[in-house]
Amino acid sequence: MAIYEPYIPKEFLALQINYCKQQLAELPEVKASKRTKNGSIYEVFVVGKHFYQQNSEKGKELEAICYRREELLCELSRLEGLWNSSFRGVPSPCFSPRNLKRKMFINPNNSVILNGDFFDSLKNDADPNHRESKTYFYNGIYYRSASEVEIARYYTENGIPFKYEPEIWLNGLNYPIYTDFVILIKALDLCKFHEHIGIKNSANYNRTTSTKYINYSGAGLLPELDVFFTYDIPGVPFDLRTLPIKLNSVVYSSLFLPDTPFL
Repeated sequence: MAIYEPYIPKEFLALQINYCKQQLAELPEVKASKRTKNGSIYEVFVVGKHFYQQNSEKGKELEAICYRREELLCELSRLEGLWNSSFRGVPSPCFSPRNLKRKMFINPNNSVILNGDFFDSLKNDADPNHRESKTYFYNGIYYRSASEVEIARYYTENGIPFKYEPEIWLNGLNYPIYTDFVILIKALDLCKFHEHIGIKNSANYNRTTSTKYINYSGAGLLPELDVFFTYDIPGVPFDLRTLPIKLNSVVYSSLFLPDTPFL
């Protein structure tokens, strides 16, 4: 897996770096320090000229901020290391974090915004069907194939939140579907649907794949923008480098399209 980890396309990498910088700029500067009182050493958190004990309500809030800053600084250092090893200059500000309000229709009169709240509402590994086919284990979940495990590992190691086979309701269907992966692009507060398809020499299977396109489109989602697809081909190992390329394409395209769905 290590061979793939540094492979992050330029535009998506720029977006992630700018997101870390934005988050750091919005957080107050907090320093941890130690004080001595009556012979006892205790920790305090300092903001400007004020300090707050760790066990106070404000101190606990500042402690969480301090840890968050450390996480962001570590992630920024990792991402900038990847950037400097492949590119020159600084990431373009045109790839700036912002909230995009893409919508999905669940029926003709109701839609949901595909944001972090929607992502949090999804149950992980919710598909009750074909559990006997899930034999590949990673990080507490059984997957259907080794390729799906590679995908899950890629998302995990690159800090991209995902839900595996959550229950999704789409306009025009009276039953739920279970998308292979729903990911959250935190820098855009935006969800993407990722279907990983095993291509088979079967007309019925190909028709099923075509139906997925139709179902997503009927809910106002655009293939290769709101929903993207990767493929397994019999006898050909899945090349994980196709995933960041696809991911980069749908994220980049999202920055230049309107929020409203097409229906």
